[in-house]
Amino acid sequence: MTRTRRPVVAGWFTEDTAPGAEFRLLGTRCTACTSVFFPRVDDDCRNPGCPGGGELVEVPLSPRGRIWSYTDGRYRPPAPYVSDPDAPWKPYVLVAVELAAEAMVVLGQAAPGVSTADLSVGAEVEVVPGVLNEDDHHVWTTWNWRPVARREREGRS
Repeated sequence: MTRTRRPVVAGWFTEDTAPGAEFRLLGTRCTACTSVFFPRVDDDCRNPGCPGGGELVEVPLSPRGRIWSYTDGRYRPPAPYVSDPDAPWKPYVLVAVELAAEAMVVLGQAAPGVSTADLSVGAEVEVVPGVLNEDDHHVWTTWNWRPVARREREGRS
């Protein structure tokens, strides 16, 4: 059975998986005050200092940023989180990344195989496509953060 790729949240990132396509998070920018929002805002600008009247337009966010903070999750979260209690728990790494051009911090999981030992505050990372979960019918896609130096080392091997 072929499983359908589905974004965990539609409209938060590009979905083109063709070779050479650049994966990006998608935000919105207010044309009146130039504030950028992620997750995207589709109704009114949330900047209290905005003069108002600006249209919100979709913008791709910077593909790279610097680690602002990170931590690991070594326990199964309590309810209402849902997971198979019979499946082994897999620890994960959360990374908060500062996107300087947008003046914001975006949270996401580290790419598979990246541990806290691979990270340091201030290190450069890039956003890459990821998989949050798979079931019988779908592959639920998301984004991950991957150290830039790691990618460049792997590309040379």
